[in-house]
Amino acid sequence: MVDGWIILDKPHGLGSTQAVAAVKRNLRQAGFGKCKVGHGGTLDPLATGVLPIAVGEATKLCGRMLDASKVYAFTTCYGIETDTLDLEGKVVREVESLVGSLDDADVEDVLADFVGPIEQTPPAYSAIKVDGKRAYDLARAGEEVTLKSRQVTIHSLDYGGSWWNAGKLYATLEAHVSKGTYIRSLARDIARALGTVGHVTMLRRLKAGPFGIDQAISLDKLNDVGHGAALEHILLPLQAGLVDIPALNLDPEQARAVRQGRVLAGLPHDDGLYWAKAGQVPLALVELSGGSLKVSRGFNITDVAE
Repeated sequence: MVDGWIILDKPHGLGSTQAVAAVKRNLRQAGFGKCKVGHGGTLDPLATGVLPIAVGEATKLCGRMLDASKVYAFTTCYGIETDTLDLEGKVVREVESLVGSLDDADVEDVLADFVGPIEQTPPAYSAIKVDGKRAYDLARAGEEVTLKSRQVTIHSLDYGGSWWNAGKLYATLEAHVSKGTYIRSLARDIARALGTVGHVTMLRRLKAGPFGIDQAISLDKLNDVGHGAALEHILLPLQAGLVDIPALNLDPEQARAVRQGRVLAGLPHDDGLYWAKAGQVPLALVELSGGSLKVSRGFNITDVAE
């Protein structure tokens, strides 16, 4: 059985579903048979960077990964807006030249207004469902799409520099954001706060939950596994996705009870979410309340030493 995480540095042009299919294909070619595989947060085909892909029992943690905060680097072109708010769309508004009316100091000055909880309207070209249909399908069909605003949190927004090209100002930012944040909408709204329009020309995810770009592998390295390279060189353990919560080490009798889904009482630990383990083997996500432990999500992983 294969359980754990493959952190892919997703290349430009590859969809998240295609990335999952690539993992399945390479595991099958490597002789691991049919494995459960899922991703921990969609990344647009035009975006690159950290895409956590869960294998086996780690797929039970995909929901936690979807709820995790993310860090992105992105570049905005000020002076042009497209219907998709990125390079893929057609131009819908353009300011002939911004030279003399906007500079990088203006961009830096407005960023503070976008840090913290903000209201954000998702792009029309998004996967949000409207009356049972994807918004991007409606938009591509020429229908007018009106989406409700939502509250998201921008934990930090850092300026990375700018340059001019053909009368347009390009600026790169790094954003640490909550779940549900659309970087394309953030870029649009910053541009409008500057009195102009804008669209995203580069988007790279640097971190998703506990996983950073330094842990990510290339598609070529993934494909090497399908041609005989050792899987352990790229597979992170299931518990790598749990580093943000404390571990609870159980004795053999307690571990047996947790595997059976039974409640444990009289534990001298603070209330909250833990991951229970027996030695180095993850057993379950558990909730402690008043000294009683209840299993939230069990993991079916066998100790190789058993």
